[in-house]
Amino acid sequence: MGDRGGAGGSRRRRTGSRPSSQGGGGPAEEEVRDVGAGGDAPAPAPAPDKDENRDSDVGSGHWDLSRCHHLQDSLFSSDSGFSNYRGILNWCVVMLVRHPGGPHPGGVPVPEGPLQLACPVSSYCGQCLCCGCVPGGEAPGGVGSVLALTAYTILFLKLVSYRDVNLWCRERRAKAKAKAKAASASKKANGGAAQHTVSYPHNLTYRDLYYFLLAPTLCYELNFPRSPRIRKRFLLRRLLEMLFLTQLQVGLIQQWMVPTIQNSMKPFKDMDYSRIIERLLKLAVPNHLIWLIFFYWFFHSCMNAVAELMQFGDREFYRDWWNSESVTYFWQNWNIPVHKWCLRHFYKPMLRRGSSKWVASTGVFFASAFFHEYLVSVPLHMFRLWAFTGMMAQIPLAWIVSRFFRGNYGNAAVWLTLIIGQPVAVLMYVHDYYVLNYEAPVAGA
Repeated sequence: MGDRGGAGGSRRRRTGSRPSSQGGGGPAEEEVRDVGAGGDAPAPAPAPDKDENRDSDVGSGHWDLSRCHHLQDSLFSSDSGFSNYRGILNWCVVMLVRHPGGPHPGGVPVPEGPLQLACPVSSYCGQCLCCGCVPGGEAPGGVGSVLALTAYTILFLKLVSYRDVNLWCRERRAKAKAKAKAASASKKANGGAAQHTVSYPHNLTYRDLYYFLLAPTLCYELNFPRSPRIRKRFLLRRLLEMLFLTQLQVGLIQQWMVPTIQNSMKPFKDMDYSRIIERLLKLAVPNHLIWLIFFYWFFHSCMNAVAELMQFGDREFYRDWWNSESVTYFWQNWNIPVHKWCLRHFYKPMLRRGSSKWVASTGVFFASAFFHEYLVSVPLHMFRLWAFTGMMAQIPLAWIVSRFFRGNYGNAAVWLTLIIGQPVAVLMYVHDYYVLNYEAPVAGA
């Protein structure tokens, strides 16, 4: 967490200000730095600590070009200057209140034999859903399908952004005949030189397209902020983190989460609600810890490693979601690449077409709920809508938290929804998969 220089060594200090307890009016109303972007020549980056909401011309036309990347560090990098982790203290309190006796009073169950990634239903079928096997020798599912579908989804979102930005450039070029702008000195990073700028249509090259498809972002620009060199020590730290945290997640899944899920099948079968709640609370701790580790592994270690290899300067892959005092603030800040894409290519276009902010925000949640369900239902070969329902439930939940909770109480409420909500969905899918593939065939026979 204490790395020197996350985005090429820029020395900008983050203030770590307290988030609004209201959290705005929707998931896409979050402020983002839009300065006219990616047009025939990029505008100079604004001062990062100034007001970020620069889309005053939202209704001026669909050729409005928004630049959403700037040279900046990840919050966990020491050069970001960020130091506000007060939400972590609330997290500790919530975890202690939820389970005063510790996360697993009976001890962490350790399976016999060599370490391997087990399957939540492997004790019933002898096959591994997590590794891509499904009953009856059907088409591969599980993690393999999830990774493939995730890759296709990311590719789709990137191509939408690429298409939109070039369309905006083409329409502006046809309307304004390529206004000439004076080249301005771009911000230097790590003591490097100014980056070379590209104007439309000179960006339409295979090199430019391939760089965007591999870059750790979903939003296309003609001129991405670039760092001048690859820092080998920084890259090595990220790679070691990736290796260590991968092994840690595998160990926690096998030795803690899988036994808990397996022990939950009988209470579900008998509809023993008291034991179901007990298993749910036992599953909440390992599931939440694995989610936190995954967040750091993916959004800090993996994305910073890719950004360093590609000299991609914008390292703002997340913001201080752990300080969230509202559900809305959490969804605006925990996954910045997806949030920027939704804001730029979904939310603002809906506003330009005359939709209200509430309708646009609901539309963003609906699209997110669809993709969550899609990435779960297709690999499992069943359609249950648990993930979709969970995402759509965030709309009334956001209203309830912002209406009745403030400050640290709001932050604790957000943590509680994260700790309890995810294992509910996990148990629902595991139970339905077990009933559909093992109980139903036996009953039929």
